Amino acid sequence: MYIIDLTYIKGLEEIEKNLQEYRIFLDRYYQTGVFLMSGRKEPRTGGIILAKAPDKETIERIITEDPFYKAGVAQYTITEFIPTKTASDLVDYQE
Repeated sequence: MYIIDLTYIKGLEEIEKNLQEYRIFLDRYYQTGVFLMSGRKEPRTGGIILAKAPDKETIERIITEDPFYKAGVAQYTITEFIPTKTASDLVDYQE
């Protein structure tokens, strides 16, 4: 599992210009089962994506498709973690 932490490096006006394409990008990876959860940080300085992928290289490749990445409006930190305890509804994600 991976936490993808986006931090905006441009103003919200630039983020808004890319938001529709970004939502399409998110939907594509929700449909494939890679993205499990996502949302804005509060205050609105970026966002978080929870993802399941076979390796970090896959996540790095996916990020290069992100409209925010392509537009140069966000930077990314990827943190791998191994879920060993979960809520009962999330047991399928334990390793």
